[in-house]
Amino acid sequence: MDASEVSSLHDVMRRYGIPGTLTPGDPRNRAGAWRVVDDAGQDITEATLAAVAKASRRQPQRGFVIAR
Repeated sequence: MDASEVSSLHDVMRRYGIPGTLTPGDPRNRAGAWRVVDDAGQDITEATLAAVAKASRRQPQRGFVIAR
């Protein structure tokens, strides 16, 4: 993922409560590739992207049933 995708990924992570911290792969090149790390500093980018994709496809849990 590159710097242009970081903001939208952060928004989705926050909306669905997906943990992780977005950091640039190379701190000197903030326009380059970014990754997601956990509290221990482990790279969890792949798992986070999968969780974001799954959460984005999830249907709303509330609704109305109208009987005829």
